[in-house]
Amino acid sequence: MTLKKTFAALVAAGLATTALSSAAFAADMTLKLGHLANEENPWHLASVKFGEELSRLTDGRIEVEVYPNESLGKEIDLINGMQLGTVDMTITGESLQNWAPMAALLAVPYAYKSLEHMDETASGEIGDEIEAQIIEKVQIRPIAYFARGPRDLTSNRPIESPDDLDGLKMRVPNVPLFVDVWKALGAQPTPMAFSEVFTSLQNGTIDAQENPLALIRSANFNEVQSHVNMTEHVRSWIYLTIAEQTWNKLSEEDQAAVMEAAATAQDYERGLFEESLAADRAYLEENGMTFVEVDGPAFAAQAKDAVLANVSDEIKPYVENLFSE
Repeated sequence: MTLKKTFAALVAAGLATTALSSAAFAADMTLKLGHLANEENPWHLASVKFGEELSRLTDGRIEVEVYPNESLGKEIDLINGMQLGTVDMTITGESLQNWAPMAALLAVPYAYKSLEHMDETASGEIGDEIEAQIIEKVQIRPIAYFARGPRDLTSNRPIESPDDLDGLKMRVPNVPLFVDVWKALGAQPTPMAFSEVFTSLQNGTIDAQENPLALIRSANFNEVQSHVNMTEHVRSWIYLTIAEQTWNKLSEEDQAAVMEAAATAQDYERGLFEESLAADRAYLEENGMTFVEVDGPAFAAQAKDAVLANVSDEIKPYVENLFSE
């Protein structure tokens, strides 16, 4: 490279740096948003959309820096950081029950019969109560919610009703509620680290496992399981949240902009979520898995007592009502 070209390149680089610096200095406030998902995940893409919308609505006065892959910290660390004022935003869900017991309602087996039923709950009076308790007890504010893929049961035979579960050896996360529910349904649940599941299915230590379609796909369970039984036994949602300390620094106008940007991000994420469910199902079917419709009401009826025995007294009346709807 000639001296002239080298100088031109340095000038260009300097101008680019100046432009970036100017953009950074133009913002009155930069919000740090950390989460656990990767860059392809709808939650991350929706977080980026939120930042773009908030910047547009505030004429660049408020910018959002998004940190995926736990690069700003793990979920509980981020919540603690939000309480201390060192982190502005995160995406979090039932982990909030460590402070706010009602957050357990975000992921109760068989509480939500459909995505629409879950939406009615999350956006209705119960959702308002959950959010109010989170604000009061955790000092972080939910501003939008994202649906999570329902958990389905994979196996090497079709399972259409609880009777088909008799003696089925299956992996579950180490969560007492999950263990007790699957026992009540007639299976033999075994808590096991997720990293051990593929090999255990391969060598026959277990016969089945349960997870959302996205995880079934990414873990290549189609190589060791032939059926996806659409139990949809856990439907849940997760919140996009902002620290109450950060929220209180905003003017009413900027708070309104945050909520408008959050609503846009929520709608955007829902579209991506529905696309990903369809894509994951198509992939798994193309790679040999058979999808099985199940008798959902029969599963829910048999699981009900085990669910109610495992939830706290505070949320038990809500769960009973959800089961009866």
